[in-house]
Amino acid sequence: MGLTNATFVARDVAQIGDGAAYDLITAFDAIHDQAHPATVLSNIKGALRPGGTLLMVDINASSNLEDNVELPWASFLYAISTTHCMSVSLGQGGDGLGTVGGVQTAERMLRDAGFSHVQRHDLEEDPFNAYFVARD
Repeated sequence: MGLTNATFVARDVAQIGDGAAYDLITAFDAIHDQAHPATVLSNIKGALRPGGTLLMVDINASSNLEDNVELPWASFLYAISTTHCMSVSLGQGGDGLGTVGGVQTAERMLRDAGFSHVQRHDLEEDPFNAYFVARD
């Protein structure tokens, strides 16, 4: 499109190592699958320039099993978690956070990674996902 003020770069965030080089990093339904999601979030935090933003989209479910009992698609989420998400992480020697790590865990991990401003947005048109906007 001839834009000179935007670039898009695909990187392995487990080894990003660029220093504070980015204004915006996005992660769509991916952090919970990482071998070490806390390390990935710390790497993302370190790769953002001061005032930079992480937009992280992840599954909109509770971190507490009992709170998901009434969720219409809970059985689907737990099936995917155990057959894919957990397997991908554990297969890499990882932490096995899985799909249903939940929004409470996601918020805690973002804060633990050093993001002091974390906002969660739930969109009516997308009930499956929670949208996290994280900044310094």
